[in-house]
Amino acid sequence: MSDLVDNLRLTIAEQAAQIEKLKQENQVLKSRLQFVLRRLFGRASEKLDSRQLELTLGLKADPLAAIPKEPKSGPRLSATPRPKRERKPRLPEDLPTEEVVIEPEEVKANPAAFRRIGEEVTQELDYVPPKYFRRLLIRPKYVSLLNRELAPLIAALPPRLIEGSFATPALLSDILVRKYVDHLPLHRQAGILRTRYGIELSRKTMCDWVRAAADWLGPIYRRIGEQLRQSGYLQADETPIVFSRQEGGGSGKGYLWVCRDPKTHDVLFEWHTSRGAECLNELLKGFKGTLQTDGYVAYETYAGARQHVKLAGCWAHARRKFFEAKDESAVWARWILHQIGLLYRLEARLREPQLGPAGRRAARAAEASMILARLKRALTAKANAFLPQSGLGKAVGYALKRWPQLEMYRDDGRIEIDNNGVENAIRPTAIGKKNWLFIGHPEAGDRSAIIYTILENCRRCGINPQEYLQDVLERLPSMKIQDIEQLLPARWAKQRKAKAA
Repeated sequence: MSDLVDNLRLTIAEQAAQIEKLKQENQVLKSRLQFVLRRLFGRASEKLDSRQLELTLGLKADPLAAIPKEPKSGPRLSATPRPKRERKPRLPEDLPTEEVVIEPEEVKANPAAFRRIGEEVTQELDYVPPKYFRRLLIRPKYVSLLNRELAPLIAALPPRLIEGSFATPALLSDILVRKYVDHLPLHRQAGILRTRYGIELSRKTMCDWVRAAADWLGPIYRRIGEQLRQSGYLQADETPIVFSRQEGGGSGKGYLWVCRDPKTHDVLFEWHTSRGAECLNELLKGFKGTLQTDGYVAYETYAGARQHVKLAGCWAHARRKFFEAKDESAVWARWILHQIGLLYRLEARLREPQLGPAGRRAARAAEASMILARLKRALTAKANAFLPQSGLGKAVGYALKRWPQLEMYRDDGRIEIDNNGVENAIRPTAIGKKNWLFIGHPEAGDRSAIIYTILENCRRCGINPQEYLQDVLERLPSMKIQDIEQLLPARWAKQRKAKAA
């Protein structure tokens, strides 16, 4: 009889354990479903209501007993109120102005009977559609009246970007900006020219022009890369882009790899048809210093084989994983998010006075160290509390595995808390590929990398990309390679500013 009871107890215990396991798996599946639904039907907000958080953490049955409490004497990181932004003028002062005077009909009929005492001005913003026109370069031919044996004289054509083509630098810069800044694919541009202006210009012709323009801009692109790799601290990321396989048909997935210098904000794109660590050999050729990335294994492989490259982590990626899994254990996950939020509040405060690396390092050592220590104790205590494949299990594992990398920013004032700067540089390509969908040829990826690099550096310098491209494409055919330095976007912007002053 006792054996039967023991067997029943054992069976009940096994079933209870199985039920508990199923409950955990069910919670994981629910969290994943909720995450997918948020992505499909609405953008999830990553902001936390501090009042709700305090209410949750103030429960009588404290579920955070195993987590070290924040000491009362800890750092006070009250958010500094942001200064109110001054309202900018609706229109720039140097905008071309056209004046239209509207006289009363009575004054028009008898001007001598009236005396002007003032005026009322109403401002409008008008628009004139772009104008395409034909330019004829006429070169008269002459023969010598003094020496009949001399060959006829004719002036030489100015240096041209594309021999035998009627494309001007202004037209090429317009096509490039429309495609890579305004995200208008070439076939749409061809349709606009045909239907609105009666100009028949094939997509293939424009593709050839884009290829030629990228070839001319290549030396500027390579010089940007050379300067960028001399920095001792870079951020890197990559974004997928579908490309059309010419041989055998079908499509493949390529990648634009991106690195950014947080100090100068220079950006470099490089195209590869794979996502392997070997792609970094060329992108980071000759680089020595700290490389800040997300947790992708290719960067770890690359840095692991090189003593002169150290990896720094990204708190934005760590935070994102906890946010996506916060419903699995709302109180604990929100506590973790609150602590990470304190780190970001400190960074926002340090950014306002624009402290140098030494000042940021000192402030982080004084204030961020305690928060980081508190976070590590909490994560270590929960290391085995969640299923490895659950959202929180992955989030905890991600953070603990890369903890030395996540802490690195505290001890080096040059390093940012996250990798968001390079992700912001990638954003224009993400918008563009929603319109043009894929790259038509693997080689076109290299051209896209060149043009995206040039235009993104124009954006961060605050210069008009069309004005820059037109000027550069006009000057390139007659320039020497040693003069390329003055055409870099940052140098070009300084020269323009100096001329304007």
